[in-house]
Amino acid sequence: PGSASELLEMAELCPLNAIQRARLARLRAQILFARRRGSDAPSLLLDAARQLEPLDAALARETYLEALAAAIFAGRLRRGCGVLEVAEAARTACSGEPATRATDLLLNALATRFTEGYTESAALLRRALVAFGSEDSSVEDATRWLWLACRVAPDLWDDELWHLLATRQMRLANDAGALTVLVLAATYRAGVHVHAGEFAAAETLIHQADVIADDADIASPSYTALMLVAWRGREEEALKEIEAGVRDATERGEGRAVALAAYASAVLYNGLGFYELALASAQRACEYDDLGLLGWALVELIEAGARAGARDPAAAGLRSLEERTRAVGTDWALGVEARSRALLTEGPATESLYREAIERLARGRITVHLARARLLYGEWLRREHRRVEAREQLRSAHGMFASMGAEAFAERARRELWATGEVVRKREVDSSDSLTAQEAQVAFLVAEGYTNREIGGRLFISPRTVEYHLRKVFTKLDISSRREIRAALSA
Repeated sequence: PGSASELLEMAELCPLNAIQRARLARLRAQILFARRRGSDAPSLLLDAARQLEPLDAALARETYLEALAAAIFAGRLRRGCGVLEVAEAARTACSGEPATRATDLLLNALATRFTEGYTESAALLRRALVAFGSEDSSVEDATRWLWLACRVAPDLWDDELWHLLATRQMRLANDAGALTVLVLAATYRAGVHVHAGEFAAAETLIHQADVIADDADIASPSYTALMLVAWRGREEEALKEIEAGVRDATERGEGRAVALAAYASAVLYNGLGFYELALASAQRACEYDDLGLLGWALVELIEAGARAGARDPAAAGLRSLEERTRAVGTDWALGVEARSRALLTEGPATESLYREAIERLARGRITVHLARARLLYGEWLRREHRRVEAREQLRSAHGMFASMGAEAFAERARRELWATGEVVRKREVDSSDSLTAQEAQVAFLVAEGYTNREIGGRLFISPRTVEYHLRKVFTKLDISSRREIRAALSA
């Protein structure tokens, strides 16, 4: 972006025609968005799109999509135009154009999402994501726009499509050397790992994104980093990072990051058992319809409200959640709906809801949500004085949380096991055996199938240094070959 800004200043000194001036305006807004992802870019991109509309219809549609993406990031901290205004302008401008390319499908679907609502847009959004996931789609379109498609997939509660899109985006961004895109791609791929309970892999990608962003002088997204510290559940460390993330996002005008911080706080407090604080955080997260976050925040609100005795907001949250989950009908969606409904249900139906939640969530990649379903089921069984059955669920939940490093939820499960009469020791972690950030990066890339030379090129180190780190990884993970790394990282 810095080099692009210098060239832009030179271009402004030249005589320009109308299309060149419009493209220059677009580029200026693109640079601003890449560097800050704040609230200044949406209005500039919308103006550029309107300038391009009579000159280059295809480029205008792309620019409307860029403006919509920027407005999504600005969210509740918007200055000037917001996501609704951009969506309405995009729908009006593109109403007569047939949607054929994946980018056109995504623009139409997102514009519908914010003008007509979640339910009306669900099928359109899925069609757009499937188009981006196809190897037949334009590589250029996929490289530039898969990061936004990756943000839509969790809004549809589709963990398999999220995994597919995030994996393809990482590969394409790496192959193209597109640093601005690679930062977002690594961040969203890390999000897939967090929800799968693969915290070490997520941390590696977060570190990679931070290094690239610093070198390229662009804003590094804090989303997945905040989710990770929240799920790990170390209160002091998490609150410090969340507060820092809110300050940075507020200064730049990135409202989406503020919403993510509120959601992360709700996850943290639910894990710690501070339900009133979790409820307040979840309510802040739900004040604005942030793409991909509102549904998650509703789940936290329902659990916190049910446990804090605030049944009215929890019941209202469940009604809002059902509108979304039933519109998409995935196992992830219906699983968290069943789990949430069970919290507000009394009598025999409660158990069938928990069993449905566990059955559905076990089919996907979202291990953290399966573990929470087992924890809640175990807690309910204990309160029903069914200790033996409660222990089975609580042991499973504790083992899952402990292995992934979700310390607060693991401790919550341990306390519940203790209440059934079973003593479980707190898991002690030997820090001398933990991988450093550089070792974790090397291990993750080896697991993905990269050679030492390829890893060195990506991490800006020599193949000999890669080999040095790899020997330390083998020692710490107690393995002897590259083939064993993937299994060892998931253990």
